[in-house]
Amino acid sequence: MSVAKVTEITSSSRKSFDDAIELGLKRANKTLRNVKGAWISGMKVDCEKGKITAYRVSMKVTFVLSD
Repeated sequence: MSVAKVTEITSSSRKSFDDAIELGLKRANKTLRNVKGAWISGMKVDCEKGKITAYRVSMKVTFVLSD
């Protein structure tokens, strides 16, 4: 039996939503062990003068505490 935990993080990128997701998961893996997946719970863009300046994602990251 495994025990897992879910934590919520927010990540941003100037390139794309996909890049924001990858950056968030990369950073999560530096702190959390056994990351197994993520659920994107929200997406948002920041705009300035009609142009997108940042892509933001909120995600719930699942990681296993023990087996």
